[in-house]
Amino acid sequence: MKKLVQTLKNIWNIEELRSKIIVTLLLILTYRFGTHVVLPGIDPLALDAIKANNKSEGLLGLFDAFAGGAFSQASILALGIMPYISASIFMQLMTILVPQLQKVQKEGESGRKKINLYTRYVTVAVTVFQAIGYIAYLRSQNGAAIIDDSFLWRLSVIVVLTTGTLFVMWLGEKITDKGIGNGTSLI
Repeated sequence: MKKLVQTLKNIWNIEELRSKIIVTLLLILTYRFGTHVVLPGIDPLALDAIKANNKSEGLLGLFDAFAGGAFSQASILALGIMPYISASIFMQLMTILVPQLQKVQKEGESGRKKINLYTRYVTVAVTVFQAIGYIAYLRSQNGAAIIDDSFLWRLSVIVVLTTGTLFVMWLGEKITDKGIGNGTSLI
């Protein structure tokens, strides 16, 4: 136990490592804060009453666990990092199947940047489709918590969820660049 305490003191005494730890913790704290911000047009009190009666189990419960509880809380970060991970897997498969993408990938650093850009575009498309599905879920499970179920509300929720996913992607990239570890994995 003494060695552990001494090792932690030594780690904390290294300025660069300490700043990376602090940045990582602040960015994760920012993500956790965002998981508690409820989508516009959702009554949080009615949502809490509905959640008290229904427990998420099965696949939705698993997805909620991966999203840090944001899925069941109708959070602006409800979709989390999952659309980006799905898009990354899709792009990895496409670079194997599509010869043009294989050529781009073999271009070195510039090719990697192009593939990352394509992955972000695919992430937006995946997020829009998942946001539409999430709205359907909200309407079926938490319909009483929706204040105004109009087309404009649905459109705004799609925009907010897409923006939330892009924000989570950005947080993950910042953790990777300025913090400790792979930000996407940590989130």
